[in-house]
Amino acid sequence: MTVTPRELVARLDTNAPSASARWTYEGAIPFGDLSSATPSELPHVHRFRLGNGLRLLLLVDRAAPVVSYFTWFRVGSRHEKPGKTGLAHLFEHLMFNETEGLEAGEFDRKLEESGAESNAATWFDWTYYYESLPKDSFGLAVELESERMARLVLRDPQVVSEKEVVTNERRMRVEDDPEGTANEVLYKLAFTKHPYHWPTIGWMEDIQNFTPSDCETFYETYYAPNNATVVVVGDVDEADVLTRIRDGYGKIPASAIPEEDTQPEPPQLEPRGTELVKPTATEKALVAYHGPALGDADHAALSLLNEILFGGRASRMHRVLVEQRELCIDVRGWVSTFRDPGLYEMTFTARPGVATPDVLAVVDAELGKAREELVTEAELARAKARLELGLLQSLETASGKAEQIGFYDTVLGDPAAAFRRLETYRRVTAGEVRTAARRYLLEHGRTLVRVVPDPDLEGDEGDEGDDEEAAA
Repeated sequence: MTVTPRELVARLDTNAPSASARWTYEGAIPFGDLSSATPSELPHVHRFRLGNGLRLLLLVDRAAPVVSYFTWFRVGSRHEKPGKTGLAHLFEHLMFNETEGLEAGEFDRKLEESGAESNAATWFDWTYYYESLPKDSFGLAVELESERMARLVLRDPQVVSEKEVVTNERRMRVEDDPEGTANEVLYKLAFTKHPYHWPTIGWMEDIQNFTPSDCETFYETYYAPNNATVVVVGDVDEADVLTRIRDGYGKIPASAIPEEDTQPEPPQLEPRGTELVKPTATEKALVAYHGPALGDADHAALSLLNEILFGGRASRMHRVLVEQRELCIDVRGWVSTFRDPGLYEMTFTARPGVATPDVLAVVDAELGKAREELVTEAELARAKARLELGLLQSLETASGKAEQIGFYDTVLGDPAAAFRRLETYRRVTAGEVRTAARRYLLEHGRTLVRVVPDPDLEGDEGDEGDDEEAAA
């Protein structure tokens, strides 16, 4: 006889040591394409919550004897304050360090010995940590993650060591990387009030000035069970998952999560821009328009327009700028997937000797067409097929499923929103794509960062740079 999740929770409650370790079952959500199957035919994401606030999203997937274990914390750089930027990213490093029960390096050693892989990521809206393991090692993931949620060591040696790692990372990825610098400046110019204004890695001065006290306050506030969601996908037994997670996390106290004090970004009423002189072989232009939040109705239509403009060699921008006019060697576009309204970013890498104004003249003409003319049905069908393929490919593995479940749950509050998005793509019309172009591709709302080669570095270094750029 099959035991339902609700009945399973009731049985486990009899052994719960305290109210904070008691499970509540919060229902199930079909995880799949509802256009090709009924809800009863699809697998389900089951939602549970411990008494201390920890959320669990569980999807049993027996396609392979593996399990993926993600821990999503609802904290990112948007939760920081001016003068303390980069704390969320610093913790991505600190969390792999020493705990009260594990010496430095033991976390990684234990996982490597079990055949697991692990990593982490931090962005504006969230931070996650994950392990992908053989199913027999599931208990190790629970043990390690619950340990570092509750007992991370944040004394001066640990903080100083990781600050040095992050400052070196910032030098490499931002200050010594022309495109990294340009992207940081782009966001700094485009946002004036919203915390998307500062980079996730943080400003250098802030990173250097962090103290153990800063880190302890951040950790005690945001690294708490009531600010976390554990996502488990794989070949697991539900009772075993619930028991192990209850025993691992049930004694960790909840924290008082402060309400966000985010300033909405005011409308941009005139173009913004700057020019950077950098050691680059050719000019680059980073262009941004203010765009919708991931959950806004326009996001799918603008994403489809981006696919038509930038998606692969058959896209409009690649065809006209790279193939026909031979003005660029690389063109890219991306509609940000943020909780709040973000940016529609475009990046153009010019050929040697080509100036940014020549590139922008063609770009503006193409954007004008998008505002004035309907895209063709063939272009729209191709864009929909490419986005659908990309989404479905991201769900091929247990790790991919866990990441998508956690991402959409954290940003939109819906673990199966990937499939809602798929349905939305299919419904978008050419008229809605044009409306999105008219709404967001506004001349007065554009931000431009032009990167030009440093004339003092011309010669052998520039020739070498051309080869590297062409290879990219």
